[in-house]
Amino acid sequence: MSGSADQHPGGAGGPDVPACYRHPQRETYIRCSRCNRFICPECMTAAPVGFQCPECIAEGKKSVREPRTALGGQIREHGDVITKTLIGINLAIWLLVMLIQNGQVSDSMRAYGANWNELPARFALVMGVENDPAGVGIGVVEGEWYRLLTAAFLHQDFWHIGLNMFALWILGSSLEPVLGRWRFISLYLLSALGGSAVSLLGVGHPYSMSLGASGAVFGLLGALLIVMRRFERDVSAVLAILAINVVIGFTMPRIDWRAHLGGLIVGAILAFVFAHAPRRYRTPLSVVACVVVAVGIGITVVMALP
Repeated sequence: MSGSADQHPGGAGGPDVPACYRHPQRETYIRCSRCNRFICPECMTAAPVGFQCPECIAEGKKSVREPRTALGGQIREHGDVITKTLIGINLAIWLLVMLIQNGQVSDSMRAYGANWNELPARFALVMGVENDPAGVGIGVVEGEWYRLLTAAFLHQDFWHIGLNMFALWILGSSLEPVLGRWRFISLYLLSALGGSAVSLLGVGHPYSMSLGASGAVFGLLGALLIVMRRFERDVSAVLAILAINVVIGFTMPRIDWRAHLGGLIVGAILAFVFAHAPRRYRTPLSVVACVVVAVGIGITVVMALP
């Protein structure tokens, strides 16, 4: 036995006592059930039969395909992380705006020279040219394209953010686990941008402001409709909710129905590609769809500019 490859001279118990192949100073009599090498308690992982060493565990993971949903989303223990993160970001920004408007922000924030009381106007979707209190031209037409996205994270009233975040939680919890994280976040952000672009394109007043996550939420609503149709589910409830929101958007004042329409169109287009692309080409086609939609949004914004 003294010449066995599994024995390590100089181990804790002497030259003829087996030791862990990863920790030669540790005496052990347990072997890995796959490679048959000796492993210590720190290196052993329980397997259906016996124990396995870290190297065999890692090698086994390479050969095992990760479980996926029917639409290619990776199955995770917490499948709605992006949804909860987006809700957290929206709530944090809303609270910050409320604090600023109430004058409860420390002077250290004002030391940077920004007019913090004008934060909502500075990051909302401003369509047209106008001067802020400092006499500086503001708006998307002034080159402030970031407003197309930042506007989707601003809300005015408690009911405004409350309804949008409730809808985001319901829709996101259903879509994110099925689509996967990167498809879901792409769907959300591009729907928000699409809503802003159509809102900008259809505005009639030279200076108008629009804000809120409604465009992104309508994108998720359109995506849920497409995904449910893909799985041959009953979509009557989704259609009813969509119809009610369309009526509200056209009848109630201060609601930008153009943003709803833009988000709905973008969400439906992307979801159709995500849901119907052949499995073999799902990822590249999904990427191409996102790029094409982003280019289309850019063209829409350019068309809306004077």
